[in-house]
Amino acid sequence: MTKAIRSLDSSGANTVTLASGARAHRDHVGHNDVLTKQFAAVRPGVWNYVANGLSNQTFVEGLEGIIAIDTGESIEEMRAALAALREHTNLPIAAVVYTHFHYIEGTKAVLEEGNHVSPLPVYGHPKIAFNRERTSSEISPAYVRGMVEQFGMFLPFEGPDAIVNIGLGFHFRSPAHAPFTPGHLPVTTAFTDGAVATIAGLDVHVTFAPSDSDDSVTLWFPALDLVVHNLIWPTLFNVFAIRGEEYRDCQVMIRGIDHLRSLAPSYLVGTHGPPLSGRETVAAATERYRDSLQFLWDQTVRGINKGLSTDQLAETVRLPALYDVDYLTSERYGIAEHHVRQIHNGLRGFFDGDESKLLPVAPADRYARLIEGFGGRDAVTQRVNEALASDDVRWATELATWLVRSDGASDDDRRLLATCLRTIAERTPAANIRNWCLARARHLDGTGSMKSLFRHRFPDRTLDGLTTASALATLRVTLDPNKIVDFAAHLTFVIDGERSGLHVRNGVAVPTDGDGGEVTVTMTRETLNALLGEKATLSETLEEGRVAVVGDVATVRRALGAFELRSFQS
Repeated sequence: MTKAIRSLDSSGANTVTLASGARAHRDHVGHNDVLTKQFAAVRPGVWNYVANGLSNQTFVEGLEGIIAIDTGESIEEMRAALAALREHTNLPIAAVVYTHFHYIEGTKAVLEEGNHVSPLPVYGHPKIAFNRERTSSEISPAYVRGMVEQFGMFLPFEGPDAIVNIGLGFHFRSPAHAPFTPGHLPVTTAFTDGAVATIAGLDVHVTFAPSDSDDSVTLWFPALDLVVHNLIWPTLFNVFAIRGEEYRDCQVMIRGIDHLRSLAPSYLVGTHGPPLSGRETVAAATERYRDSLQFLWDQTVRGINKGLSTDQLAETVRLPALYDVDYLTSERYGIAEHHVRQIHNGLRGFFDGDESKLLPVAPADRYARLIEGFGGRDAVTQRVNEALASDDVRWATELATWLVRSDGASDDDRRLLATCLRTIAERTPAANIRNWCLARARHLDGTGSMKSLFRHRFPDRTLDGLTTASALATLRVTLDPNKIVDFAAHLTFVIDGERSGLHVRNGVAVPTDGDGGEVTVTMTRETLNALLGEKATLSETLEEGRVAVVGDVATVRRALGAFELRSFQS
């Protein structure tokens, strides 16, 4: 099968250097043209602000004012979008609509501006609140670290490692929008699948259409011949997100796109990328987009049925040349060889039939044996350098990984692996791969350490999105079971009068409603935030009377001391 898109060039022939000093693949750089910032007039009464941030903001004129669709990552981002809107109309904001939970942090800018109906209705999927809290609680460290890597959030603006783009935009949060003040407003009216909502005097047909989140919706405005959606992106859809996400089912996506296509709109406005206009243009683009997903799914399943391992699938299932005709189905974000692995895992789980993966040797032991078998650390280092010199970058990276992930890894080993990753970054057209490789390389060589992201933290932004009960329940994934062997205690917490609890037992911390607890711990939410945010210690707050205990204080100390927060250790 002809390979349309190269996940990784075999040489540096297509690597270019930008004015910023950034070194990147020419196709990755070329994607900047797709992401050109514009406040596009899609049709009379419809505007789409592209590249204001990672996502678009869309404004639709209704009979009662403007419908603002998606509000970005901060008040500052939405403030900029509203300023652009006001160059075209001064109609009030009649409603806010969320396409899904990713871009909902700028809504308070609408209140700040003051040109809106009151009370301001906010529409969205009923799962938005759940998903917003989910990503701020148990999985928060991995979620944040993954975003930092995928979106290059710690990359510099100058030098070889400088950010170029992030595939769907130029930055996760545009530097122009600092300090990125969160301003979420919750949904006041939850959508119903298949219902017709009347918003600002317009009929809006709402269809649930899971995409990169399960709370995505497709909005059909029949009076305007317009569809607003989160299905067609300005790049091949990211079945696998390198930052780590739940499985994105191609079959579900395809159904969503087929429904979108059945509407036959003349105007297509997405959460990301430039709008599409013209019924024939939209029909052709959406057909190819849905077919790219079917191709990946069908051919992966075909390979699974033949007994291919995930490594073999990644090598053999590649999109043919017909999908490389424009940006819509090109690999400028994620890459197909990762997507097919994810399809396998989503359908069949991690075990792919490769016998060596059934009961593998412990990683450190495996790497040590491989290094010994290759003649020792010096011999492996030599092989890495030889592989790099011969443009065998994949093999060089695997060998260097043995050195770094085995016992006895040195700074030289880490710098060598960093060199391998930077080489990949310079030779891949895919934003996710470049940004991830550079973020990890900088972590390895110390130029951009991410050490703080490898432990559970409760920054203010996270705590703002958590209820008291959820914040306490999140502690359970920080528990060190070795510290509570043969120990059990049920703690009742009363926080600003709200009761909840944690029952520490059997190596777990079980969230409870607090009833029946043997010890009661009382404090304000402000004090709880200070403890969780490691801005105060348990000893300090007990001594100052900010934390009151009814029952055995030693029990509280031992129970809380089992959680991996520094504030509970003293």
